[in-house]
Amino acid sequence: MHTAPWLLSLCPWVGGLSSGEDWPQYNGERQDRTSSERLGTTSFPAGGPPQVWKVSTGAGFSSLVVSGGRAYTLVSRSVDGAQREVVLGLDASNGKELWATPLSAADYDGGGDAGADENKGGDGPRCTPSVVDGRVYALDARLVLACLDAERGTVLWKHDLVAEFGGRLIQWQNAASPLVEGALVFVAGGGPGQSLLAFDAQTGALAWASGDERMTHATPVAATIQGTRQVLFFVQSGLISVVPASGVVLWRTEFPYRTSSAASPVVAGDIVYCSAGYGIGAAAWRIQVQGDALVPELLWRQPNKLVNHWSTPVARDGCLYGMFSFKEYGKGPLLCVDLATGTERWSQAGFGPGNCILVGSTLVALSDSGELVLVEPTPDAYRELARADVLEGKCWSSPAFSDGSLYLRSTREAVKIDMSGGGVR
Repeated sequence: MHTAPWLLSLCPWVGGLSSGEDWPQYNGERQDRTSSERLGTTSFPAGGPPQVWKVSTGAGFSSLVVSGGRAYTLVSRSVDGAQREVVLGLDASNGKELWATPLSAADYDGGGDAGADENKGGDGPRCTPSVVDGRVYALDARLVLACLDAERGTVLWKHDLVAEFGGRLIQWQNAASPLVEGALVFVAGGGPGQSLLAFDAQTGALAWASGDERMTHATPVAATIQGTRQVLFFVQSGLISVVPASGVVLWRTEFPYRTSSAASPVVAGDIVYCSAGYGIGAAAWRIQVQGDALVPELLWRQPNKLVNHWSTPVARDGCLYGMFSFKEYGKGPLLCVDLATGTERWSQAGFGPGNCILVGSTLVALSDSGELVLVEPTPDAYRELARADVLEGKCWSSPAFSDGSLYLRSTREAVKIDMSGGGVR
């Protein structure tokens, strides 16, 4: 792995953090990859940012989520002589394993043994659990949706989407994470007439099922657009927005599909953006009110450009910030893109298909090679604040931030980094 020199920020340490919050789902508490907290420091000491703990995880692309003093992720491990996907509950204070609950067989179309070529990724769980109101929800690679007790890891209810709802797996199996919104859990992956599904979060009872759509690897998001709360699915036909309580379609728009779509849609005000690899590119729509209906108006489309392979960008002040590349491992750029026009504002190479989030007013980027980079999100120019090499392995997962600390994962290990500015706590 390339190890970059420490780049120390000229910015002073910033005193005082806002009150801590959870990072309970893949796209964060608000489904927009942002935290209302702010970093207590935007520079790193000469020895690197203070690590609270680091633990071995093994292969897999599941990110960490954090709630109620615990962290959760999925790993692959041997259970009774068979390789299984396993949900882990960790003590967020020290990284110690509290419980481990096996799900389906860990059997993939994937990269096999990555060996010396980290860019093959290897195999392992692709989805990230969600944790809400003391319950953990995981949708494994074989489309088994399980609800677990967050404290003990016991299974409270479970649905096999293939066996019960005619589910149809796609190449590389499921990588989409379940979305918990209000009292319901939302997933895609069912068969004809029931491809989009919502379950009661407490009981597991089916709330509704609709549509004849083929799933993708993209995690759905919830958002309020033009005053209407809605859930957005990125499926093979394009984007579909539904009423959360009923599944009634609010609006839909076509978007091409080839091989895999894996980045979530991004909602900023009344604009919705999506992107995919394999020659597809990106587009953005403005959602308008026409009578009693919501209607998407195409703002721009860039075929095979502004590609987000599986790296969902974050929106701030009319711009997108994120990793835009396709199989440019270790070198793909971090871009700033004008959301309303698709115009590139600046580009900085060397990130690959990693992921980023926004913590307060600081962009937190994790490169695919394990470098943690802090960036000032401004459209004027790329302004790097700090950089440190923090993880071994390939980082195709997403950062999480909770109560002053970053939680990061690679295909080999997970780490908690204290960003409070007051040392390890």
